[in-house]
Amino acid sequence: MANVHVIQRNAHLAGPVVVQFVPRPEGRITKATVTAISNSVRGSGETREETATAIQWTLWGSLAENAADFLGRGSHVNIVGRVRNNNYEKDGATVYGMEFTAEEIDYLDTRAEGEARRTQSSDARRPAHADA
Repeated sequence: MANVHVIQRNAHLAGPVVVQFVPRPEGRITKATVTAISNSVRGSGETREETATAIQWTLWGSLAENAADFLGRGSHVNIVGRVRNNNYEKDGATVYGMEFTAEEIDYLDTRAEGEARRTQSSDARRPAHADA
């Protein structure tokens, strides 16, 4: 099977990093999923079009753990990974799909920007209290 690499540059995360722990005979491994959106522009002037491409990436092990610790909704990243088919049969019909697995992530935000974004995200999740 051919190994196809995918590079998604100047993307931002559409939501939080979702973390799961997958049991294995050697112990559990961390799995995370992120959805990264890249915008591209074609043409110029009145024919200028902007399109968005969203890819759901799967991250494993320390890559997943670091992403959970340092990334959040809106984080800016470059992602390099591989893609493969994950076709399957359902009710006698073939369902076609693609699976994207990240191998590298470049964090494009400064440490201060990342911390500010995480603080805003955690503040938004806290319920508002009315002062009586």
